[in-house]
Amino acid sequence: MKTENQKVLILSPHTDDAELGAGGYISKLIEDGHEIMWVVFSSARESVPKGLPNNTLSEEFESVVKSISLSPSNYIIHDYKVRRLHEHRQDVLENLVQIRNSFQPTLVIGPSIHDYHQDHQVVAREMIRAFKSYSSIICYELPWNNVQFDNQMFIRLEQRHIDSKIKLLQHYKSQIIKQRNYFDSDFIIGQARVKGTCVACKYAESFEVIRWIL
Repeated sequence: MKTENQKVLILSPHTDDAELGAGGYISKLIEDGHEIMWVVFSSARESVPKGLPNNTLSEEFESVVKSISLSPSNYIIHDYKVRRLHEHRQDVLENLVQIRNSFQPTLVIGPSIHDYHQDHQVVAREMIRAFKSYSSIICYELPWNNVQFDNQMFIRLEQRHIDSKIKLLQHYKSQIIKQRNYFDSDFIIGQARVKGTCVACKYAESFEVIRWIL
């Protein structure tokens, strides 16, 4: 069932987080014609592999948004230092409040409140502070960062959505050369198959529900 048109805010603590956690659903949202605003808080310049320019990850993210025809006015890349977002918690909140007032999203998708990465924790908590009274909020899972995750909402997906997720992640060549197993297509497909089995379909992604407003 296709939902009515939504304004969807996607939050990535780092450049690749949302694609990893919700790339299939993002592909479906774009396919269904929903309006997207995508915000990255750190391009992780300090984490770029040796020998590559320190803006590599931001350029890789820009190749992602270009591949889905997202206008430059519909994405923002902040440059907070990786693993230092806790030093800028108020700034992060003010960034989110500004977007809340200008974009007025109906749905916000961000990291899990149970994610143990320190930057992800900051974005998750400030996301809730900024949007709890205004927007529906759901959280994606990054299993390597989560000990606990509440699978409360499932989005059924088709093969093309998973294929699109894999293609989005292929833009991050700087991460692929690190041989991170969660960029592997077998892992992505396997995770989607597990989630799909939970809701009697082949592929799905699941989310925690913080607030759902009708």
